[in-house]
Amino acid sequence: MTTAFDEQRTVAPSPTAEDFAQRLLVGILGAQFVQAAYLGDRLDYYRALAEGGPLTSSELASRTGTAERYAREWLEHQAVVGVLTVDDAAAAPGERRFELPAGPAEALTDPTSPAHVLPMARMVCGLGKHLDSLVGAYRSGGGVSWAQLGEDVREGQGGANRPLFLGALPREYLPSIPEVAAVLSGGRIADVGCGVGWSSIGIALAHQSVTVDGYDVDAPSIDAARANAAEAGVGDRVHFSTADVAAVTGRYDLVTAFECVHDMPDPVSVLGAMRRLAGPDGVVLVMDENVAETFTAPGDDVERLMYGWSITCCLPDGLAHAGSVGTGTVMRPDILRRYAIDAGFADVEVLPVEDDFFRFYRLVREPARQG
Repeated sequence: MTTAFDEQRTVAPSPTAEDFAQRLLVGILGAQFVQAAYLGDRLDYYRALAEGGPLTSSELASRTGTAERYAREWLEHQAVVGVLTVDDAAAAPGERRFELPAGPAEALTDPTSPAHVLPMARMVCGLGKHLDSLVGAYRSGGGVSWAQLGEDVREGQGGANRPLFLGALPREYLPSIPEVAAVLSGGRIADVGCGVGWSSIGIALAHQSVTVDGYDVDAPSIDAARANAAEAGVGDRVHFSTADVAAVTGRYDLVTAFECVHDMPDPVSVLGAMRRLAGPDGVVLVMDENVAETFTAPGDDVERLMYGWSITCCLPDGLAHAGSVGTGTVMRPDILRRYAIDAGFADVEVLPVEDDFFRFYRLVREPARQG
């Protein structure tokens, strides 16, 4: 996702009790808003309104196979919070017609739009199902693995990155990097930690001469990736595997890791495998979170978002594996640089790719020559 936050907020270091209570209440309202969005997504309410609205509660219930009384309450909530419009608020409850305006419709129903943030709501609610397990992990020092987190989190993560991976990443960002642009004319690419496959698929759709091998240890993600590639018509040039990259042989012109290094229990060994797969002439590219270079508090909205994912998802997943380094979502440049050097690289170059949420790195084999 590449849509910027409308504004960057900081929090006063010493709020009064009343100020903090008000802030918490705003957060509670936001949590309810997200829960309602999750219901609208899972019950196909938003899709029905976008395709056939305006609708009454009976019409919405009929189109989605749900109960009218629940549909009516959900519609009224969405109108009260300003998502839907209503034709006549004074009409009898069953006669009111509710409409989903074009702007919210795009954000809620168009999976390729950069404004499509609905998958994040699904992810947040999916993580909420595991709060008891997270409490236990915090007490024991253990974790909650990606496999345990389940479908909502897996599909929410994939859906959140889909607009970027099908849009700006392959069509703007990668071609702007000279070493990578040379590969896009017909090279062989390994996409490490590919998840449900949108990064691999997006590169293949944008660049007809490349072949991409996607690797991920999560079997349900790879199953989804194969289905996505077949539906996108690139199954002949994009292949997916659950193989450990440490055991993969061969050479690639470009080896990528898009938003996954911070999740790895042993990032050094994976980066070392990426270095080997790229050989002496290939390019190794990492995209990870665009967090601040150093810890500061309070932080901006991007920092707050990434810490929010870290405490509920990325760190618990990482710590679910024995011997994990426990990076968490907030992987600052110096942390990646240390991992890369330990993996045999000489340095890490931060690339001039501008994105609100992600930073791009080229892992350098040899130090720059002087003079």
